[in-house]
Amino acid sequence: MRPAQALAERGGLVPFFHPAARFGKVTDITADFLRTHGIRALVLDVDNTLTTHNNPDPDKAVLSWIGDMKKQGIGLILLSNNSVKRVRPFAEGLGLDFTAWACKPLTFGLYRAAKRLGLSPKNIAMVGDQIFTDIIAGNLLGCMSIFVTPMEPEAGPFFRLKRKIERMILK
Repeated sequence: MRPAQALAERGGLVPFFHPAARFGKVTDITADFLRTHGIRALVLDVDNTLTTHNNPDPDKAVLSWIGDMKKQGIGLILLSNNSVKRVRPFAEGLGLDFTAWACKPLTFGLYRAAKRLGLSPKNIAMVGDQIFTDIIAGNLLGCMSIFVTPMEPEAGPFFRLKRKIERMILK
């Protein structure tokens, strides 16, 4: 689906910023919820979605959730704007494929992830903690977009401003 078509189907600019679903944390997403919405795979952001920034290890709940998703037949792939140096060891530790340097909110990284999964965008969900990267990318490509609450607050002034705007959008 072309970005303009996806935007039109979502009703214009405002919904473009809105996730289709919201969860407190990634581990709250269930296979039943995904199946109900025709989702066969998840494209997962890394930092502040699966682990804290630059942390090489997810916590045990995330590891258990990933194992459960795999057992339930839900496809998983990582998609990050971060470098291969950051994402590869994390992905390998989870036994997942990945795409680094995704350039979200642009859609070409997400499109590549969908191709690797062998699925149409309508059958995948983009899961992440940032509206201006993860959610917009998912909405532009026509995926289900799932927002999860960030695992920890970021320190920089740019991130604080961005999070303030996100809170306004999510109200």
